Amino acid sequence: MSKTILFRHATLVLITELMPDGAVLCREGRIIRVGPDRELCKEAADQVVDLNGQWLAPGFIDLHIHGMHRHLIDHGPAALQAICDILPQTGVTGFLAGICPRPKGEDARFVASLASVRSSGSRILGFHMEGPFLTLTGALPKEALGAADPERVENLVSASQPYPTVFSIAPDFEGIIDLLPRMQSTGMPAFITHTRATVDQTLAAIDAGARHATHFYDVFPPPPETDPGVRPCGTVETILADPRASVDFILDGEHVNPMAIRMALACKGPDRVCLITDANIGAGLPPGKHDFLGGVEVSFTYPGGPARLTGKTHQAGTLAGSGLTLDLAMRNAIRLLDIDLPMAVRMVSANPAQVLGLDHLYGRIAEGLASDFTVLDQNRQVCQTWIAGRQVFTRSN
Repeated sequence: MSKTILFRHATLVLITELMPDGAVLCREGRIIRVGPDRELCKEAADQVVDLNGQWLAPGFIDLHIHGMHRHLIDHGPAALQAICDILPQTGVTGFLAGICPRPKGEDARFVASLASVRSSGSRILGFHMEGPFLTLTGALPKEALGAADPERVENLVSASQPYPTVFSIAPDFEGIIDLLPRMQSTGMPAFITHTRATVDQTLAAIDAGARHATHFYDVFPPPPETDPGVRPCGTVETILADPRASVDFILDGEHVNPMAIRMALACKGPDRVCLITDANIGAGLPPGKHDFLGGVEVSFTYPGGPARLTGKTHQAGTLAGSGLTLDLAMRNAIRLLDIDLPMAVRMVSANPAQVLGLDHLYGRIAEGLASDFTVLDQNRQVCQTWIAGRQVFTRSN
């Protein structure tokens, strides 16, 4: 017998507006009715959840995350499972598991080990390979740079099954365009990042389906000025101008100037801008130092701030992801971008789902979609998280 759940007296966070005193009826992990409480209050249900005016938002989706608390996805399946269990505390109901590059052969074996994980918490929506097809390494290990190898792509795509794989690539990486069809054969787009690509190189990648840019502006250096007084154009300008491309940002107040994100919102519109965490090991914990990869250490000076490499490496001080949680990024957006709650929630739910081609399943409170919800209190703090009609997190007061 299927279980029916009725959420009552909620302030529903819809795409462009709030619905006070709303209700949502769910069955078998799906939303079957949405409307005013006065219209749904008499619906038969096995369980009634009275939210007493709290915000009921769609579950959050993180497109780019590597770690949380004392766990790093690159440490293996147990760490990935632990992160799946922690993320509901931050309102995240689905995410791409970020993987740093490894030597050829070792990378596919590692991905296959992660693919054995079956989450009991947040949904694993796929694996995000940040490398090895990048022009600039940033804080990634040197293995981020590797030849455009069709066999390597094939092995990684195969190893990730049953999960899809998202590849982050640099459009100026030699031979990359020919690899994009196989990279995107599981139904998700390639992401653009870590690049010095020209206008033409960027357009070629977008034409080939790479229509999302991750941690936009970060590791996207401006092209050199060749004609005094003439502002050069490169990847950033091309992505901002192309209506097919979407972008995401690390909104911790340091990775990107908030004014630059406002510019992106003006260029891309409300449905093409997402927020991510790019969270590293140590995210969500008090300030401190944590072991990253290969003996490299990262440090945080304040909660939710950027992760930086420490003095154990010649790249000391380099940004290495963040200490953000996605609910904090959402609150930062309201504060730093002067936007309302529906827009901030859209940037962590509907828009990421659209990037992945999963907007028919997740990201909105609408009939037919998954009953994945984040409940927020009056301070926009996460107090409950639901996945497929199952309560997976309740904050203890």
